[in-house]
Amino acid sequence: MSANAKRDFPGKIGRTVKDSTPHWPAAPKPPAGAPNILIVLFDDVGFSDLGCYGSPIATPTIDAIAARGLRYTGFHTTAMCSTTRAALLTGRNHHSVGMGCLANFDSGYPGYRGKICKEAGTLAEMLRPHGYRNYMVGKWHVTPLTETGPTGPFDGWPLARGFDRYYGFMDAETDQYAPELVLDNSHVAPPGTYETGYHLTEDLIDRSIQFIADHIVGSPDAPWLTWVALGACHAPHQAPRDLILKYDALFRHGWDEERARRLARQRDMGLVPADTRMPPRNDGVVAWDTLTADEKTVFCRLQGAYAAMLDHADQNLARLMRFLELSGQADNTLILVLSDNGASQEGFIWGMVNAMGPYNGISEPMPTKLARLDEIGGPNSHSNFPIGWAMASNTPLRRYKQNTHGGGIRDPLVVSWPKGLPARGELRHQFCHASDLVPTLLDVIGLEAPSAINGVAQMPLEGESFAASLKDPAAPQRTKPQYFEMFGHRGLWHGGWKAVAYHPSGTPFDEDRWELYHLDRDFSETEDLASAEPARLEAMIQRWWEIAEACNVLPLDDRFGPRFAENAARVQGARRKFVFHAGMGHVPTEIAPDVRSRSYLIEAEVEIPPAGAEGVLLSHGDATSGYSLFVKDGLLVHDLNIGGSHQIVRSTRKVPPGARRLGFRMTRVENNGTGVLLIDGEPAGEMKTKDMFRTLISWSGLDIGLDRGSPVSEYAAPFAFTGTLRKVTVTIGDDQTLDGDATGRAEVARQ
Repeated sequence: MSANAKRDFPGKIGRTVKDSTPHWPAAPKPPAGAPNILIVLFDDVGFSDLGCYGSPIATPTIDAIAARGLRYTGFHTTAMCSTTRAALLTGRNHHSVGMGCLANFDSGYPGYRGKICKEAGTLAEMLRPHGYRNYMVGKWHVTPLTETGPTGPFDGWPLARGFDRYYGFMDAETDQYAPELVLDNSHVAPPGTYETGYHLTEDLIDRSIQFIADHIVGSPDAPWLTWVALGACHAPHQAPRDLILKYDALFRHGWDEERARRLARQRDMGLVPADTRMPPRNDGVVAWDTLTADEKTVFCRLQGAYAAMLDHADQNLARLMRFLELSGQADNTLILVLSDNGASQEGFIWGMVNAMGPYNGISEPMPTKLARLDEIGGPNSHSNFPIGWAMASNTPLRRYKQNTHGGGIRDPLVVSWPKGLPARGELRHQFCHASDLVPTLLDVIGLEAPSAINGVAQMPLEGESFAASLKDPAAPQRTKPQYFEMFGHRGLWHGGWKAVAYHPSGTPFDEDRWELYHLDRDFSETEDLASAEPARLEAMIQRWWEIAEACNVLPLDDRFGPRFAENAARVQGARRKFVFHAGMGHVPTEIAPDVRSRSYLIEAEVEIPPAGAEGVLLSHGDATSGYSLFVKDGLLVHDLNIGGSHQIVRSTRKVPPGARRLGFRMTRVENNGTGVLLIDGEPAGEMKTKDMFRTLISWSGLDIGLDRGSPVSEYAAPFAFTGTLRKVTVTIGDDQTLDGDATGRAEVARQ
């Protein structure tokens, strides 16, 4: 015991227990009646995608939560996933806490660190001193991905930011059948496969139930926060086939008619004013009636996979709701269901069955899509729907995720608390923002934001509580102006008005055309009043610059490729050798050797028993894209899987028993590559490729001795090596040349 601790001890310490008085500090106590909090955060779900917001997609669980509470029509996010999560977690603006864009890079400026600063405590950190236990399940994506490997550092992981348990994935997306998972601070394999009926959504709900059930056993009188961040409905859109086929038929009328139907329902529900106008189609969206029969077939199936993924998530959420009822937790649980941004434009005009192909420069023409129709939504697909369906998802709003028009930042928010809120099926039209969530929850519970957390002085909350509106539909809406910025797209809301500028990447910011809308009278941003009210617009633009400077938004940066390329170069530096020893765990792709568009050498030190051996030596990627070096049928094999197109080379002789060095050398010659298999340093087979030198290998990580995910090559995963594998060494050359802009756009497409 330190001298200070002894001096501050309120009991008495004598020479023996007989002349001493013990003391036990009181356990933290929450305010009387403090509710449990369940936050269900969907990914890339548009404003109109829930049944209770006008969609035909079956979401009866969420609709029932809304019927026991209320729906907000003016809830706004930040247009992207990392940024919204940072604002939701901290109650501050995303640039202010260092998450100005994505967790995937650090631009070198205070607002763009890719990591939430310690001066901005999370909701979990704020609740913990008041007796709450905090559980996080699902997508995190607010830690730099270069810090998500087996050695961390772990100070940005959930357990270091106030959560007591964590189970989920750290990146922007993951395969729903073969996810890259973390339990607390360790990478773990999923508990099943596609063949055994595994799906990530079911697993995340199972773990949510487990965490709460464990809580009831260990701390039945303490309230809990459970944050469930589902992968649904971020690409890849993967769901049970029977559900996909159900929606395949439901959307045959196309996206133009679907928009009209959704807006009609929204008017009937009172979600939007009766005079709300439908904006014109977004740029690049073609009229449904102009499509060919084959295009309609493919596009309906892609939309079916998206809809089925949402339906499937709702079905699993129903299991969590039933558990809350059976365990007696439901009445005093404050439930929030929301999305992190609008529907995604990353499927572009024609959609994708396997996004890894196009992002690697392999075209996916309509005949190819049609031939793979039945793979959509399955383990060999990485599908995303075309922007026409994203436009319909965002009805009646303009543009998409990444943009600061309504389609990117206006999202559903459902709130229910049977014991604490009288609302039953009501609507709220007040403006509110992701940064307002923490102030609202603290207000509801009766807590103040702490001035310091773990000895670090805290920055003020920037959000504003909307707690009054939970009970009073006439409560005043937010008084503070709220800025928006993403990839140079900008916006400002204040007093029911909105100024917004769409920024074409690479063009001067001074040439952006600002628009002005009176949102209180123009829900869908269809009447631009910039010419009619130039003074108001100019004042709002000036206000935007003032707030931008105060909140670390500057410098504006619309670059895609350079941000990612600079980050990779800075993190890996001059490192050219990577050694992977047997027994190691999974390696996220951001810290794996970057073999794109360069020469490299893979060498595995193995012992082959007299009877032979087989299995994976090293694999990076998954079924949609990657590379793998393995032994099969006695031969050394390398598979370069580019977007599902396999370029396989097999050794010209069998691998002999004994201690061996098995390898593969890729030599870059201008824009082509020659790959050579090596057995004890001697050539044993050759291939030539142009496709090696594309924008990426895969977004899934690297394994040695097995392939944990969906298989890169022609084997059944995990295809563990049956000989003795001592280590694998990868040496990369210094001749890498990448198309930085293409690389950046591919990276952004998965956020």
